Amino acid sequence: MTSLAHHDWFKDPALQRVLSLLNGAGAETRIVGGAVRNSLMDLPVGDIDLATTLMPEEVIARADAAGIKAVPTGISHGTVTLVVDGEPFEVTTLRTDMQTDGRHAQVVFGRDWEADAHRRDFTVNALYLDQDGRVIDFVSGLADIERRNIKFIGEASRRIAEDYLRILRFFRFFAWYGTGRPDADGLRACVAARGRLSTLSAERIWSETRKLLSADDPGRALLWMRQVGVLTEVLPETEKWGIDAMPGLVAAETALGWSPDPLLRLASIVPPDAERISAMSQRLKMSKAEAGFLQDWAKTPNIDDEMSTAGFKRLLYRRGTAGILAKLKLSTAVARSKAEGDTREMARTARLIAFLDEARRWEKPQFPLSGADVIALGVPAGPEVGKMLTALEDQWVEENFAADRAALLGRLKDAPGISDR
Repeated sequence: MTSLAHHDWFKDPALQRVLSLLNGAGAETRIVGGAVRNSLMDLPVGDIDLATTLMPEEVIARADAAGIKAVPTGISHGTVTLVVDGEPFEVTTLRTDMQTDGRHAQVVFGRDWEADAHRRDFTVNALYLDQDGRVIDFVSGLADIERRNIKFIGEASRRIAEDYLRILRFFRFFAWYGTGRPDADGLRACVAARGRLSTLSAERIWSETRKLLSADDPGRALLWMRQVGVLTEVLPETEKWGIDAMPGLVAAETALGWSPDPLLRLASIVPPDAERISAMSQRLKMSKAEAGFLQDWAKTPNIDDEMSTAGFKRLLYRRGTAGILAKLKLSTAVARSKAEGDTREMARTARLIAFLDEARRWEKPQFPLSGADVIALGVPAGPEVGKMLTALEDQWVEENFAADRAALLGRLKDAPGISDR
């Protein structure tokens, strides 16, 4: 019997308190899903989810009696979140999906652990850990953990028909946890049902895609998605652009210590066309911040690595850092991928990295004048004030921000429209 009782996360006092609370008196509660999977794969354990034979109302009653906060986060699907010492634990009653339409399921609560396991998506996600730390496996998940094989439970097409988002989850879990080739049955089922992705909400599509792009290396999963037509279904922008830049970007992240950024990775596989990027952002219902990042990147010109430092600072002042950093990182990744044995690309890579360092250190200087300075010299408030300020600011920028307030005020007093007043 495989045991995880010796793992530190399992010994956590808050978790043990919840397990003690929800076991006994005819009830059983087990840890399920990601925590078990990751622990068996020697990966960090994050959120801890539990499955229980208790009805949601009974979970809440036991929590209330023990002075533990209970939040009915998904009560209609049997989920209650218990908060112990600031740690949340999702507790879900065993259930069977009785009716599905590819997006939602109607559930019936029960006490059958094997039935609960067989309603889940992948074998690696259907492993349980009891109160003693023993792993319980109804679906041969341990063997698939060993092989790093992402496999649907039972008939793949049936699992997908229950929720078409499982097509993307198949590739997302392959990106995070799989090796070798994707499971053949799962791949065929995803191909057959890929057209049904259009029935899902944009929010669910983007959420799952973003998680996939956050994997250490999503390249293999993206390659398979492209080959079988799934990538075109969710990101048609990639169809003629391709995903060839992804390996170089992942390699640069590893070598240069960049944190994996799903938005930057997305930028690497779609064309830098502001109009198409705007349409994509709207279609996927991205947040304003996400859409803004992609627009900054798309509208920022490519950086000439032989530009002078002064010229680069002027560009930073006018464009801001977000889009420039994105452009530089992608250009650096491409240059690095070509640099082996090519002294010109090696030198280009070094110059781009120097610009990256400069952009990270950049603090935008404050233009010393304001509209009040122009008005104080007798110019009525209105468009003329802005024109004068813009002309002086442009001159100040082109001179690399050298002029101070006194010098700029002197120029302002000598400007046409003021000197002749």
